[in-house]
Amino acid sequence: MRIGILGGTGPAGSGLAARLSSVGYPTVIGSRSKYRAMEARDQLLESWPDLAELLDSGDNTDAASCDLVVIATPWDSAATTAQDNVDLLHGKIVVSMANALVRVGHEFQPLVPPRGSVAAHVQAAVPDCRVVAAFHHLPAKELGNIGSPIDSDVLICGDDPAAVREVSDIVSKIPGCRPLDAGELSNATAIEAFTAVLLQLNVRYRTRVAPKLTGIKRDPRAVDS
Repeated sequence: MRIGILGGTGPAGSGLAARLSSVGYPTVIGSRSKYRAMEARDQLLESWPDLAELLDSGDNTDAASCDLVVIATPWDSAATTAQDNVDLLHGKIVVSMANALVRVGHEFQPLVPPRGSVAAHVQAAVPDCRVVAAFHHLPAKELGNIGSPIDSDVLICGDDPAAVREVSDIVSKIPGCRPLDAGELSNATAIEAFTAVLLQLNVRYRTRVAPKLTGIKRDPRAVDS
């Protein structure tokens, strides 16, 4: 499976691209400017030259042509970016990882975007795609540090169970990550908003937190029929 990262030049997008290619997925960093994407790839290869065979770059059209696509733009351009590439995204799994947040003084506060969440807004922009919300709570720096595992659960939600399973399988290949099926896409509202709490904890305790949930015994990738 070839994975494209739309708007993949930021810390989270480029970190995810590095992490996915490190576990065997051919990955394309996309951007509105292919030259900016090339720079992001070159920066990653300076630290991780072994990724060269699997990590590619191009414009957003190149990334949208992949088998599965992740939108890693800022939250307020996620739906627009999806709409701009609607023909190439037809019928594909599209992962939304953006969080609508604002910093007010020393506090992070969640925003409520149109339709209740960024993921739902993306789904409305590309209605024939299978939108899945995932990767919201993984610290960007740790994502890009592929030499170390990420000790975190990854909450995943979507209205297509097969798409959720597909994304869960990808997450399960990232060392230290456990995918958890968090229900339908409507739950993305709570998942995205919770990021503000995690960021506030980072500031308060001068660390980078990641969520871990207890009490789940069965295979977290199983989806109830």
